[in-house]
Amino acid sequence: MNKEAQLSTIRLLVENKGDACLICTFVNQYYLTGRLFKGYVYLPAEGETLFFVQREADLPDSQVHRIRKPEDIPGILKSLNYPLPKTLFLEAGQIPYNDFLRLETIFSPAKTGDATALLRRARMIKSAWEIEQIRISAGKHVEAYGEIPSLFRPGMRDIDFQIEIERLMRRHGSLGVFRTFGDMDIFMGSLLTGDNASAPSPYDFALGGAGMSPCLPVGCSGETIHEGNAVMIDFAGNFTAYLSDMTRVLAFGKLPSEVLRAHQLSIDMQARLEEEVREGVTCSSVWRWSLAMAEKAGFGGNFMGTRFRAKFVGHGIGLEINEPPVLTARSEDVFLENMVFAYEPKFVFEGVGAVGNENTFIVHSDGIERLTTFDETIGQLAI
Repeated sequence: MNKEAQLSTIRLLVENKGDACLICTFVNQYYLTGRLFKGYVYLPAEGETLFFVQREADLPDSQVHRIRKPEDIPGILKSLNYPLPKTLFLEAGQIPYNDFLRLETIFSPAKTGDATALLRRARMIKSAWEIEQIRISAGKHVEAYGEIPSLFRPGMRDIDFQIEIERLMRRHGSLGVFRTFGDMDIFMGSLLTGDNASAPSPYDFALGGAGMSPCLPVGCSGETIHEGNAVMIDFAGNFTAYLSDMTRVLAFGKLPSEVLRAHQLSIDMQARLEEEVREGVTCSSVWRWSLAMAEKAGFGGNFMGTRFRAKFVGHGIGLEINEPPVLTARSEDVFLENMVFAYEPKFVFEGVGAVGNENTFIVHSDGIERLTTFDETIGQLAI
């Protein structure tokens, strides 16, 4: 039971003049309770958290109330002397519209707020326990990445190499599928090489890839890895429910000097980040100086893509791979203590692939700490 998460959510609820939240999505259930179950978390601004459960769940019996359908909830609240909320927050940004209308009809609040936005703000600041879970993921992430070069064989297609990496990650304890916010599907991570690195994707990832099918247009396309290609490995470290994010680059043969120079620029950008970012620094400033560094070095046209260029250079991370804050020019967020975020300055070169690194950081009051400590230089694949 994550009492700290519940308290932080209640604080935001009170700040937004809400009387209660009703939560049914798995990611927010896990954040608040450490469990997934079929039913609802009822989080009032005043009073004990209640669980309305439709199937068995490992939750405190004193707070669990069995229901057949959500229409049963108001009657139980009245029997417990809980007033029906005048302002009710529902997960408007995540649940189907029909479910939203149904719940709104059941409770008939005077006002309905968006619990999705509220909970994403609450989850942006991690507890000590959550940070420890991310540390565990990052540690196993680093261990697994050290074995990746040994999996490569000349003549491999990108998908063959990725399958071997997926097997390796699973053997190190990866949970497999990880969560994203929004309409984006991906399995474990992405491997990009050659011209596929510049293929745009409809998903809001830093780089895309055509994918193996139009039904999943991201990542490997099935092309053979050729000598002179860069191979970008971008997998989530989901060894606990809380994620780390790390990208590293391998070379099959010799890469052009300008590509090597761009990769070194990514390392230099990471160093500047570690020098400058601390509590109170704006997220938008990181995007601005990152873009300025890329343009000054002559790589503005390669930065964060070519045919389609991402307009962010980093993002929050936690239970989902893409949490707030977003490191973009439009961001109004500042870095706060105990935020966890990924920074990913990347460069794409036609015919070669993508270079650059991504790392996961914790924000402290006086600076940031890098969790993904694997070597940032380009590794070499055996020819």
